[in-house]
Amino acid sequence: MAGYSIKDLEVLSGIKAHTIRIWEKRYNLLEPERTDTNIRFYSDEDLRKILNVSLLVRKGFKISKVAGWSDEEVKQTVLRVAETKTGESDYIDQLIIHMLNFDNRGFVKLTNEIIQTLGFEEAVVKVFFDLFMRIGTYWQVGTIFPAQEHFVSQIIRQKLIVEIDRLENNYTRDATILFYLSENELHELSLLFYHYFAKKAGYNTIYLGQSVPFSDLSKIASQMKIDFVFTAFVNSIPKEELENYLEKLKELFYTQKIFITGGQVHNHNPKLPRNVKVVKSYNEFNRFLG
Repeated sequence: MAGYSIKDLEVLSGIKAHTIRIWEKRYNLLEPERTDTNIRFYSDEDLRKILNVSLLVRKGFKISKVAGWSDEEVKQTVLRVAETKTGESDYIDQLIIHMLNFDNRGFVKLTNEIIQTLGFEEAVVKVFFDLFMRIGTYWQVGTIFPAQEHFVSQIIRQKLIVEIDRLENNYTRDATILFYLSENELHELSLLFYHYFAKKAGYNTIYLGQSVPFSDLSKIASQMKIDFVFTAFVNSIPKEELENYLEKLKELFYTQKIFITGGQVHNHNPKLPRNVKVVKSYNEFNRFLG
């Protein structure tokens, strides 16, 4: 992928466009090409360089010094700094770089390191969820393309599924929770994480995953005993449509507690049927699970 705007570089690196221009003029840090209308655009190599430089500057290196280094010196210093991470933001910066480069080996190695260092749950809450919030911002402004998001999502998804599978025989409660996403809803990472907590707490779970037609929910409701329902709303949806859907869900599962979460719930603050509860955090859900 090539042809990044200076706004793209600002969003991805956290360095203001004004500062990038100063660095170009004062230190010749980047040499962007220009369109016929004299608008700057940057290459993949420019993007990698500004990401590396921004990481070093945040670590206390002087831009006047870093700008004089060769690309190899910058790269080696970044690798050395990366070995002595001091916080979750360092992990996220490195994961973003691996994502943009489609560096599967580097991304998997680092995710394994994060899980080993922080523990699985802390890794998800403090690093992976924040990573996907960053990715969501990049998606909105058009600085990443679908393959990059899918590349990262599938790796984290696999990690979640492995942890859930380890809990397969952990049944200590006589209650069943149905997890699913509505039609055209494809972002299931948060749903998988809540599924993990339900399994860990000993609940029987039915996990249907992405894009489940409402007619399928009706069949399940008529065929088996469901005690709780959990779903999430991430894709854009009008408030009225969301409220109508929740009303239908209440009518179908009128004796069950229904848990909902996701960005659209928090954005719209919809009117809730009596048996629907918004889950604001995994801690809140854990308290319910007991």
